[in-house]
Amino acid sequence: MKNFCDLADISPGEIENLLSKARDLEQHGSTKELQGKVLALLFLNPSLRTLTSLQATMIRLGGGTFIVSPEMSIHGLETCSGIVMDGTAAEHIREAVPVIASYADAIGIRAIAQRTNLEDDLKDEYFKELRSLCDIPVINLESSIRHPCQSLADWKTLEDFSIPGKGGKLVFSWTYHPEALPLAVLGDTIHMAASRGMDVTILRPDGFDVPKELMQRAELAGSISGGTVAETNNRNKAIEGAHVVYAGSWSSTRYYGDSVEDQKIRREHDNWCLNESWFDSSVSDSCYFMHALPVRRGVEVEDNLLDGPRSIVVPQAKNRMFAQMAVLTNLLS
Repeated sequence: MKNFCDLADISPGEIENLLSKARDLEQHGSTKELQGKVLALLFLNPSLRTLTSLQATMIRLGGGTFIVSPEMSIHGLETCSGIVMDGTAAEHIREAVPVIASYADAIGIRAIAQRTNLEDDLKDEYFKELRSLCDIPVINLESSIRHPCQSLADWKTLEDFSIPGKGGKLVFSWTYHPEALPLAVLGDTIHMAASRGMDVTILRPDGFDVPKELMQRAELAGSISGGTVAETNNRNKAIEGAHVVYAGSWSSTRYYGDSVEDQKIRREHDNWCLNESWFDSSVSDSCYFMHALPVRRGVEVEDNLLDGPRSIVVPQAKNRMFAQMAVLTNLLS
């Protein structure tokens, strides 16, 4: 494994090896396996779990990190190609990235979707351009449509809680959020679950249909592993028999890039706030609740669900560290 940018590029055997390594590292704690190694972190968008879990990862493995972000104390970075830089930005990303990479043994890059043109975001061209500027191992820390570190950690979480692969059912439910969010967590989660052989149902309002490219990608994974993928706007039908309900929000695909129309259709569904009442008699008491976080309490999910026995969002977040420890030891040791 030379890079970790897309879970679909990793073979089933390699994924199992990463999960086994993650479990071993969780059991035995810190090592000095990456002593003297440096991980560069380029965050073009804000982060909490991704940033802090990677810092903790390198400390526990004996290595170190440094962080570069326009939100911090560096001068402005220009990211557009073919532009005359007569504005406020002092440096172009095309020089910044290779310089940053030259100081490190691997680099993690977070560059989420611009959410202006769906076709462009589905091609993930922005992340691919940044990746092409690096001659060291690259880790995708979330791009327009990929979030492999989250998905590997989620895979481990499903196994930790004995949620079955083949024969298991995962519901990915849209939930209201006041902002239009990217498709990355949705796309990678349904692909990950289908790769485990699970039956995946996407529950969403009309106007928030999953792009066919993401559906086809998940369906292909399911055809290999024995999983299925479907989408519906019928809550009762979707939730019935679920082993896990995973909540998240994403932009309206009907009005992608149109912020005014997106807000209009989004507000029509501001009652899509998950709570314990969603889990009726058709759902087992052992059905778990997951969310990639951050989550807006009382907007996306109510307290009675987040604080209740179904919720495994904190162990899910903790697994980010163990999954990334496995990835980095694979890349650098």
